[in-house]
Amino acid sequence: MLLTTTHVLQGRTYEELGLAEGATIQTVHFGKDFMNGLKTLVGGELTSYCEMMEKARVIATDRLIACAEKMGADAVIGVSYTTNSIASSAAEILAYGTAIRFTDGK
Repeated sequence: MLLTTTHVLQGRTYEELGLAEGATIQTVHFGKDFMNGLKTLVGGELTSYCEMMEKARVIATDRLIACAEKMGADAVIGVSYTTNSIASSAAEILAYGTAIRFTDGK
């Protein structure tokens, strides 16, 4: 499955199938959340949150691809990600774009 952030694919003809999306909400273990709270006092990277967000991006992307495949898509163009804080240690990540099917036979 081709994923691209561009909104137009030059040199290809295709039909737009509609919005494809994938989302997840992730959180960290209470102990890690507590330790991250202490880390904010001294500064530095909050590695468990970074790991949580990376895992969330992978899950959201996999769900985006599954949604596009169910639509019969060959690719998703205009792929974007957005995130929202759900609670103090939980975040939602949404991956979305336009599912397309190539019509030029390439």
